[in-house]
Amino acid sequence: MPSLPTASFLLLMSALTLRAAPANAFLRPGLNLNGQWRQIVDPYDTGFYDYRMHAYDEAAQPSGGFFLDQRPLAETDLIEYSFDASPTLAVPGDWNSQEERLFYYEGTVWYRRQFDYTPSSSNSRLFLCFGAANYEADVYLNGHKLGHHVGGFTPFSFEATAVLKPKGNSLVVRVNNQRHRDGVPTVMTDWWNYGGLTRDVRLVEAPATFIADNAIHLASGTRDHIAIRVRLDGARPVQKVTVTIPELSLTAGTTTGPDGVALLDLAAPGIALWSPEHPKLYTVSVAAETDGLTDDIGFRTIEVRGHEILLNGQPVFLRGICVHEENPLRGGRAYSLADASQLLGWARDLNCNFLRLAHYPHNEHMARLADKLGLLLWEEIPVYWAVAWDNPDTLANARAQLSELIGRDQNRASVIIWSVANETPVSEARTRFLRTLIDDARTLDGTRLVSAAMEVRTDPADSAHKIVDDPLGEFTDLQSFNEYVGWYDGMPEKINRVRWTIARDKPVIISEFGADAVQGMHASASTRFSEEFQEEVYRQTLPMLDKIPQFRGCTPWILCDFRSPRRVLPKIQDGWNRKGLIGENGLKKKAFEVLKAYYADHLRPPEAAAPPPPKQP
Repeated sequence: MPSLPTASFLLLMSALTLRAAPANAFLRPGLNLNGQWRQIVDPYDTGFYDYRMHAYDEAAQPSGGFFLDQRPLAETDLIEYSFDASPTLAVPGDWNSQEERLFYYEGTVWYRRQFDYTPSSSNSRLFLCFGAANYEADVYLNGHKLGHHVGGFTPFSFEATAVLKPKGNSLVVRVNNQRHRDGVPTVMTDWWNYGGLTRDVRLVEAPATFIADNAIHLASGTRDHIAIRVRLDGARPVQKVTVTIPELSLTAGTTTGPDGVALLDLAAPGIALWSPEHPKLYTVSVAAETDGLTDDIGFRTIEVRGHEILLNGQPVFLRGICVHEENPLRGGRAYSLADASQLLGWARDLNCNFLRLAHYPHNEHMARLADKLGLLLWEEIPVYWAVAWDNPDTLANARAQLSELIGRDQNRASVIIWSVANETPVSEARTRFLRTLIDDARTLDGTRLVSAAMEVRTDPADSAHKIVDDPLGEFTDLQSFNEYVGWYDGMPEKINRVRWTIARDKPVIISEFGADAVQGMHASASTRFSEEFQEEVYRQTLPMLDKIPQFRGCTPWILCDFRSPRRVLPKIQDGWNRKGLIGENGLKKKAFEVLKAYYADHLRPPEAAAPPPPKQP
C-alpha cells in the first residue's frame, strides 16, 4: 500500500490552505508569459497603500490597486504613474542584476504583461502559474485581484478562468522583497536578497476537473511495488484513474473517492532502479476521464540503517558540494536550464554525486536535470539562523513553503533529503518549531530522509574538542552539521588536533566546511584569502573528517563564489562570499582539485548490497 496515509495527508494539506492548481503546471498547454514586462519602481508602495497607509485592497476598491483598471484619473489623482511610458525588466530574472539603480533595492516593483489568449475549450480552467516571486506577490488580472503569495522560492498559482478575455488581458503583479523579522527567511541572511519575478510565468490551461496532485514512488519497504496517489480537483471528483508505464507493460486502475483521491499499488517486478551510476527514468502516464499527465520518473529507495545511508539497499558515500541559486558569471539569480546545466556540470567535474541546494528551494530545472544526470539532492527551506520561533504566523509560513516544495519535487528521484533549517540556535521554542516541520515532511512524503544543518559546540575546557548533541538530532535521520575549524575557528594547523563527540548513533553528513579565497590570489598557506590557504584547509579537513566513524559524506561550502551584502572587505570580498571553489570569473581555485581528487578515491564500488527489508503487509 502507499506509504502516505490519506487521512493525515489531506488533514495536513487542509491546514496548509491547499490551493487548487494543476499538477506539473509548467508541462501543460497554455501560454509562456516570459519576456519583457513593463515595470514601475514604487519605493513608498504608493500603488498599494493610500497616504494613511490603508491598503487599497482593504478599502474594498474593486480593482485592488490604483492603476489596475480603467478608472478615470480623477478617481485616484495619481497621475504620475503609467506602465506604457515605463521601462521593462526581463522575466524571469531579478531586478538587482538588471538595473544598476536597483542593485541594493528592497521594496515594491510593479510588473505588467499584456497578452491575448483564447482557450481551446469553453470548459477549460485557466491558471496563472509562477515559478517563484521574491518575497511577496499580489496578482491582478484585468483589474481583479487573484491572490497573494508569501515566500520567495516556491511555486504558486491562481485561477483566472472567470476574468480572462480573448483579447487585451492586462496582468499586473506587485512584488515586494522587503525583509521581515517574522519572515522566512528573517532579516539576516548571508546571501543576496534578489527581488522580482525570478522564475518562469505561464498561463496554464486545464480541464474543468484536472489532476491537482500525483505522487509516484516505490512503496515503503519494497523495491518492486509502486505506490501512487492521485488527487482530482473539479466538479467531477469521482472518476476512473489509470496509471501506465509502457516500457514495463504495466497498468493499474481504480476509481477516486468523493474527495477526488485515488490510491494505487502497482506491482513492478524487474524494475530498474535509479542511481547515480544508472539514472534510469521511465515514462509514466496518469489518466483520469477528464485529464492526463505524462512525466519521466525514476524509482529508488533511500533509508538509514545504523551508520549507513542505503541507496537501493547499498551503502552510499555522498560526495557533495553546496550550491547557491546564482550564476556567478552574471552575478544574478540562476533561473534557466542553461544555468542549471552550468552549475550541475561543474559539480560533476568535481566528481560529485550529491548537491546541497542551499538555503532555499532552487528552481525546478535543478531537480529535473539532476534526475537525468544521476545527481542526488538535499533540498532545503529558508528557516535560517534565528527566525521568530514563537510566532504562529512564521511557523505557518515555513510549513506552507515546505508543502509547496514537496508538492513540486515529490516525484524527483534525485531528491533524497528534505532539510528544514540551517544553523539555528538551540532553544525549546526552536526545537518545537522544527519538530513540527519534520513531522510535516514525514506526513507529506515518507519516502525520503529528513535533516537540518545543525551547529557544533565547543568543550569549554578544550577548544579542540567538538561536541554534536543538538536535541533536534533525536528527530532527524542524519547528524548533519556545519563546522569551520581553520577559518572561523583557529588556523588550519588546528584542524588535525580536533576530536569529536557525537551524541547519536546515526550517519554523519558534514553539511558545511571551507574557507574564503580570492581566485588568482596566491601567497603562503598561512595567508588568509589566498588560494593556498583555502587549499590547506581542505587538505587538513578531509583526513580529519575521515576519522569520524559515522562519516558518510559532506557538502563543503561552496561550489561558486556568490554575492552577499555581509561581505564588504574592500579589494577582497567586495560584496562576494569567496568560499567558492570556483571564482566569480568561472575559474577554478586550487582547492577544487583537492576535493576532486578526494572524491575520486571514493568512486570505488559500493559494498555488497544489504538484504532488502521485509515487505509491508
